[in-house]
Amino acid sequence: MIVRERPNGLRLFLTMRGSILSSIWKSLSVTTLLAVVISWTHGELGDYKVHLTITPFTLMGLPLAIFLGFRNNSAYDRFWEGRKLWGELVLRGRNFARECLSLIDPIAGNEAVRDRMIRRAIAFAHALRHQLRGTDPAADVAPHLMPGEWAAVRKRRNLTHALMLEMGKDLALCRNTGMLDSVRAAALDANISAMVATGASCERIKNTPIPFSYTLLLHRTSYLYCFLLPFGLVDSLGYLTPLVVAIVAYTFFGLDALGDEIEEPFGLSPNDLPLDAICRAIEIDLRDALGDPDLPPPLVPVNNWLR
Repeated sequence: MIVRERPNGLRLFLTMRGSILSSIWKSLSVTTLLAVVISWTHGELGDYKVHLTITPFTLMGLPLAIFLGFRNNSAYDRFWEGRKLWGELVLRGRNFARECLSLIDPIAGNEAVRDRMIRRAIAFAHALRHQLRGTDPAADVAPHLMPGEWAAVRKRRNLTHALMLEMGKDLALCRNTGMLDSVRAAALDANISAMVATGASCERIKNTPIPFSYTLLLHRTSYLYCFLLPFGLVDSLGYLTPLVVAIVAYTFFGLDALGDEIEEPFGLSPNDLPLDAICRAIEIDLRDALGDPDLPPPLVPVNNWLR
């Protein structure tokens, strides 16, 4: 995620970090070059003059802009829902650590169960991040689990589900050994269930993209519109045509590319959610609750990019 103060004045136009321009500059360059050629030839293809007025572009431009805006709103809804889900995971993790420490009465032989459950909650957050990004979770998950537990859960198809199954076993252990009564066990189980629901909701967002046919239609239409636009403007604007076409193309291509980028909010692009930083915050809070003196530092933006 790009984290920075909004630049003022000319810097607003020259800022590249976080700009969508890096994704569309090739298409924008081709469109502008095409407009330059059409302006130079006054819209003539050999001996044939292409006669287009601005009317069809006015009729096409308004609904195209509305549809692009609607698609971007849908993509941003996915982005914002993902952020709310990870905020919920932070909340549930803190509540879970507090309840483990305050509600579980350790007895001889089972003193470590509270620490094990809290550290497993940290492992769950890291495992979910790696699952959503398709990366290897070993380096971040294994240090928070018992060696035997990591060897067992790493073989499971769904690591986050396996961790929550182990959490359920420990909860049952606390209940059966008298460390928890039914009421307190239900309170802890509610937070465990909420963490599972958060993970499942994130999987839903990742595995259910915006329908491809809808994206393809808007993508094709915006490109055809911008490629044909110079023919409709050259007779009225002359050599200013490339400038106007470049501005319109930047807007349409940028909206199209931005929708593609934020549609999947859990990735590794600069405008995606900072899952590394959120997981680090969860880890700091829960390890601090355990009294761990060797806490990792919070992640900070590097070149205005918070991962």
